[in-house]
Amino acid sequence: MSSRRLRRWALRAGAVLLVLVLVVLGLQRHLVFPRHLVHAPDPPAPVEGRERLWLSTDGGEVEAWLLPGDHASPERPSPLVIFAHGNAELIDDWPATLRSYRSWGLSVLLVEYRGYGRSAGSPSEAAIAADLVAAHDLVTARPEIDAKRVILHGRSIGGGAVCALARQRPPAAIVLQSTFTSIRALAARWLIPGFLVLDPFDNEACLREYPGPVLIVHGRHDTLIPPAHAEALARAARRSRLVMVDAGHNDCPPQWSTFFDEVAAFLDAHGLR
Repeated sequence: MSSRRLRRWALRAGAVLLVLVLVVLGLQRHLVFPRHLVHAPDPPAPVEGRERLWLSTDGGEVEAWLLPGDHASPERPSPLVIFAHGNAELIDDWPATLRSYRSWGLSVLLVEYRGYGRSAGSPSEAAIAADLVAAHDLVTARPEIDAKRVILHGRSIGGGAVCALARQRPPAAIVLQSTFTSIRALAARWLIPGFLVLDPFDNEACLREYPGPVLIVHGRHDTLIPPAHAEALARAARRSRLVMVDAGHNDCPPQWSTFFDEVAAFLDAHGLR
């Protein structure tokens, strides 16, 4: 091959590579945060005891809901569960499912991701972490909330959200449901190099640093986020309990009552309920 043909081939290969890089960079947040798939009613449906909060951010107003625990009061401050949902869900989907927490006397804080539901802006790891920190600080300053007993519960990409929060505001405990080690590890399955990942959500690194207890629940038939991710997270955490259930990804857990039995035992073991 002549030097001219070699240069021409190298230029074409470089152009193809550049196009692929631009496609990956342009589409990945559309794939990681498919907010176009979910639409929220405005105003939202009624929820018992809900207090709607609005966070002022550099991307606009972000919605959060505080659901008080039964009998929570300044005289009897409640633990707080901060819950982060999956990437094709909304805070509107969760009050009924999470009612067990409230019946135990725990308050629940739901923070909508930017660009989802009625929240303004565009989602990213940095934006979600900043909004969770702001919501955490706002709510834990209240007299009816026990700031020393904060539990973070994340489902799927919500696990990445709460781990990002945990690195800035270490909680009393973490519950991870159908969560990955990192977006880079997931991207590697599709031969996407890690340096192209905009929002790495490195949960494994978070758990290596976090000294508190971690409950990990994962479907043994999950093909979207394989069980090996849960096993790696359990190894990374210093104090972990791994529960594998007979489910895939979106149907995990198969029975919420059994899931909350596990959560109750976990919280009781650490004086959080």
